[in-house]
Formats: sequence, structure tokens, C-alpha cells
Amino acid sequence: MRIAVLFLACAAMLCAQKKYDGPKPPKQDVVFLLHATNLVSTEVAMAKEEKRKDDRAYVVDGATSPAKTPMAEPVFLIESKTVQVDRLQLYKLDVKNGKREVIFPPANKRKKDSPRPLHLSMKRLGEGIYRLEANEYLQNGEYALTPEGSDQVFLFTVY
Repeated sequence: MRIAVLFLACAAMLCAQKKYDGPKPPKQDVVFLLHATNLVSTEVAMAKEEKRKDDRAYVVDGATSPAKTPMAEPVFLIESKTVQVDRLQLYKLDVKNGKREVIFPPANKRKKDSPRPLHLSMKRLGEGIYRLEANEYLQNGEYALTPEGSDQVFLFTVY
């Protein structure tokens, strides 16, 4: 009987989740770049949809983001209240005429030329706190995290 109780106690301790004790984002629903124990807020904006011939372009003003990281595989933290973290997608942006943009062709055309979201992994750290990581090397340039189906963007630069 004692062995069974001891076994159950050990199993309960193994199943217990450690409480997250790392840096906590100071604002909810904003993606932060994680640099060691420092958090750097991404630039939060709304992308404007523009029609270009048959294509749809999503454009953000400004040639570069003030949020910068030297990391080729950046790590992000977010405390989510309304942002659907599992729907966040990462895109590389082109800079043209002092604006950042990504262009999507119509669904029935040029699928091979369509921008594809870059690979991300997600891990739940605690109550509403998530860690996202780019799972491929990002070249120097401008990037945006955006919830699928939303014009809200979280912008940053890899340098």
C-alpha cells in the first residue's frame, strides 16, 4: 500500500507543471522579441490592403521597423488576451518606395510565386503566455507576424 501511495505521489509531481518564472510581457496582445532576459516590443500596426491589377498587396508605412534583432532565428513572447496565437503567421516583407509590403496573387494564379508563411513553433509557458520561435534562418530584412485573416501586424527587422 505504501509503495502505491509513493508511486502516485511521484507520478503527481512529474505531471505537475513548473510555473513560468521568466520575463513577462509588460503589455497584453503585443508580441515582444526576447533578447536574453530583455523584451523588445515589436512595432504594432494595421496593414492597408491595396488592389494591384489582379494582386492584393498589404502595405505598412515606413521603410524599416524600430524593433530590431540580430538573431537569425528570433524568439518572441506574447501574453495573449485576444490575439489567437496559434493563428500567427510570419512573412518576409519587401521594401519599395519607403513602404513595407507583401503581395499575394489571386488564389487561382501563380501559386509557386505566392509568399508563404515562414515556419514558427509555439509553446505555452503559463496562463496566456506563449513563446514563439522562428524555425528557419531569417535573412536580414523586414518581417511581420500577423494573425491569419487579420490586418494587424507585429513588425520587426533582422539585421
